[in-house]
Amino acid sequence: MTNREMIKLLIISDTHKDIETMEKVLLQHQDVDAMIHCGDSELDSSYFKQISVHVVRGNCDSDTNYPNEIITQLNDDIVYVTHGHLHQVKSTLMPLSYRAQEVQASIVCFGHSHLLGAEINNGILFVNPGSLHKPRGRKEKSYAIVEKLINGWSVLFFSSEHKIIEELNFKI
Repeated sequence: MTNREMIKLLIISDTHKDIETMEKVLLQHQDVDAMIHCGDSELDSSYFKQISVHVVRGNCDSDTNYPNEIITQLNDDIVYVTHGHLHQVKSTLMPLSYRAQEVQASIVCFGHSHLLGAEINNGILFVNPGSLHKPRGRKEKSYAIVEKLINGWSVLFFSSEHKIIEELNFKI
C-alpha cells in the first residue's frame, strides 16, 4: 500500500452550536484528507460553505439543506456518513450495518448517541466520535482521528483539549 492509498479522517459530531470548541478542533487538524461532521451542528448550512467539511443532517438540525447521508470515495475506500437517528443507532447497529453493506462502505461515520466508540462489523469500520458538546458515558467532550494503515485502521479518540483518551487498532 502506498501513502496515496492511506487516508486520514477527522470525525466530529453533536456539536450543538458550540462553534468555539468545534473550530478549535478543525484548526488543530488541517493535515487530514477529509473533515466529517456527523450532524446536530444546529448551524445554518451556509456556515460550512467557508470550510471544507462533509456535514449531514441530524435530528436537531432544522436546516433542510443538509443531506441525510453522504457517500464519498477516498482512494479505494467508500466513506458513509449519517447522523444515525434514521437508523436507530441508540438501540442497534443492524439497520446502519445493512445500509453500509448496500453502499459497499469501508468505513461508517455516525453520531446521535453522544457515545464514542468504534468496531469492525462484517469488515466495515463503524466510528462514533462521541460529542463535542454533551458527551455521554464519560466526562470528556470527544472527537476522532481515523487513519487507514497498511494492515488495518487506527482510531484515536481525543478530548476537546486534544489529549488522547482512547486508542483502538483494527486489523483488516
